[in-house]
Formats: sequence, structure tokens, C-alpha cells
Amino acid sequence: MSHRTYIAPLVFCAQVASSFFDTALQMVVKQRCADPDPDSEQKAITNFNMTFNMILKFMPIVPAILLARAGDKGYRKVPIVVPLVGYFLSRGLLLLDIVLEWPLQVLYAVPVIHGLCGGFASYWAGVMALVSVSSGEEERSVRIMRTELVYGIAGFVGSLASGHLFNLYTVDLRQGSILSSLSVLLYFLCLLYAVFFLRIDLFSMLGERQERQESTGIINHVALDKMNIALLFVSGILYDIAVAGGMEMLAAYVLKDPLNWGATEVGYGNAAVFLGVKMFTRCSLRDESMVMIGMVSFATGIYFMGFVTTTPMYFLARSITLFALIPMPTIRSLLSKQVRGTSYGITFVMLQLSFKLASLVTTPIYTQIYQATLDTFPGFVFILSSIFTVLSMIPISIVGCRSARHDGYERIQGN
Repeated sequence: MSHRTYIAPLVFCAQVASSFFDTALQMVVKQRCADPDPDSEQKAITNFNMTFNMILKFMPIVPAILLARAGDKGYRKVPIVVPLVGYFLSRGLLLLDIVLEWPLQVLYAVPVIHGLCGGFASYWAGVMALVSVSSGEEERSVRIMRTELVYGIAGFVGSLASGHLFNLYTVDLRQGSILSSLSVLLYFLCLLYAVFFLRIDLFSMLGERQERQESTGIINHVALDKMNIALLFVSGILYDIAVAGGMEMLAAYVLKDPLNWGATEVGYGNAAVFLGVKMFTRCSLRDESMVMIGMVSFATGIYFMGFVTTTPMYFLARSITLFALIPMPTIRSLLSKQVRGTSYGITFVMLQLSFKLASLVTTPIYTQIYQATLDTFPGFVFILSSIFTVLSMIPISIVGCRSARHDGYERIQGN
């Protein structure tokens, strides 16, 4: 039996499909919310996005926890397969909305279906748990980073192509229907792959069974302590608030003057999100140092985004955020070293759900601030994201200091 989990093809295909859906949804919302008054149009877009994202974050809470528990009992494919069913069905609803010209409000059912099947919280926690149980502590950060690299490359490729595909249509096919159809098809292929071809490492599953027999606790007492877990959660939540809040507002910001992007530019802009992970997959820096580098990168880039008025300026600001994807996978790796393998699923899903619960509060705040500053300083929300990012550096710095001190004690004892 091979000692690998062939998760990369699934991650790649699913993220290309997700990129297609994101661009299609963004452009459909823009078309349906079109208004001669730019401020009214922006408010309509951001109000729809706020409601859509609130439902998206609230619905998966209970299903994701149940699926994570199933995964930790040994059924590692369940938290991946069930969300893929939700992805397939919900993306099909967008296709029907485009083809049949249903009201925009019908799309609120998309996050409901998606969430009831566990959503991204369950899917990505399941992927991370599968990667974690298949790797040792020393190589885990690299394995998780490589999985994120596949995710990033797929998002880059899918986003680049999505804008061009959205513009393909005929008399019989409405604009966006080809792009949405491809998204549905790719998710269907992902579902087939997950059910019939995804391999689970036999060695890691045997190790899990042995660990489950030895202890039923969550904390890995051989590792550090609960304080580090709490600090990692706080750092991750603050950073997610910064990134998610900034990106949600940026989706509306690029559609208005002075940028006023179309489908092609939206695709290119989304592609810029996924650059910057590769050079760190072979880096020998400490995990905490890599997290700090990624956070500094995002804090600086999103700060300058607040003053962007042209497309070249936008891509210059995005180039500064080149390493913004690094913190989250590294934080997950650090967390995995604090808990037992039989608790990876519930730990990762609780992390994802903590992001969603925090954003249930911050998303409306970001939206209200953005709408209130449209005529004065619409980029203020990006400055706010930069501040949250700086705050998220404090807990991870403390973790770094504690870990360095712990390692120092171990070296002295060994000598």
C-alpha cells in the first residue's frame, strides 16, 4: 500500500471550480444590481454580499462539527465527500439562476445548501486532517504548505481563465452560463474522485487506531501546552478577520469607479490572491517566523490598497501581499503539534468555525463602514484590515518566544 494520500488532484480541481464560481457570482451580482447611481449600486452589491456571506458562515456550524467527529472516528473521507455534494448542488443552483433568469434573491439558497453539507469549514478541515495524519511533525508544515501551494496554483489558473470564460456566450447561452457549467462539471468530477479514487494512507490509519486506544484526550501532553493553543486561535481569528473583511469589501471596490472592472479584470485580480507560497515550501525558517513574514506582507499590501485608484496600482499593492497565504497553513501545522492525531478533525473545524463566528460580527461592521465612507475615503476598510493584521502578530510572537524558550530548555537537558 502506498504511503501517500492522493489529495492534490482533488484540491486542484475543486479550487479551479471554486474560482470559476466566484467570478461568475461576482459578475452576476454586478449585472443584477446595476444602477445609474454608483453609490446605490455599491450599496446593493455590498448588502447582497453581506447577507450571502452571513448565511455562508452561519449554516455550516453544526454540520461541520458532526462531520469532523465522524472524521476523527476514522472515517476521514466523510468530511470531504459530504461538503463536495453541497458544492455540486449549490453551484448548480447558480447555473439555473443564470439560465432561467431567476431573481437574485434565489441565490441566498446557495450558502444554505452549501452550509448544510458542512461547507468549506468541513471540507478544508477534512483535507488538513488527512494531510496531518499522513505526515510526521517535522515534515508536516511542508506537507500542509504544499497542499496550500496546489490550492494557490489552482486558484491562480482558474481565476485567470474565469474572466475570459465568463464572456463566452451565444444567442442560446446567456453570459456566464459556460463558466458556471464548467464549475458544476469540475465539482462533479471532484465528487467522483473523492468517492472512488481518493486513497487513505494505511500506515497513518493504523497509527490513529493505536492512539485512540491509548488515550481519549484531545491535548497532546508530550507537546507544549494549552496556552499556545489559545494564542494560535486568537492569532488565526484576528488574521482571518483582517483578510476576510478586506477581501469581501475589495470584491465590491473593484467594480466601482475609478477601477470599474469587467469580468476579465476581475479574474486577473482574483488570480493575484493565490501567488506567493511556492518559495516558502522549501524554506528552513521556524513556523512562527513564516507566519510573521506572511502577516507583515498582508498588513503592508492591504494598507496601500486603501489608496489605490488605478489598475496598475492595484496589482502593485497585491504584489506586496505576495505571502498572505502563508500564515493560515502554518498556524494549522502548529496547532496539529499540540493535539492528538485523533483530534485533528475537530481541532481544524473548530478553528474554521471560530473564523466564521467572528466574521458574523465583523462582516456587517465592515459593510457599514465601507458604505459610510464611500463618498469620503472608501479605502478606509483596508486600513482597518491592516490594523487587525498587526494585532494578530502579537499572539504569534508570544508563541514564538515560548517555543524558543521550550527548545532552549530541551537542549540544556539533552546536554
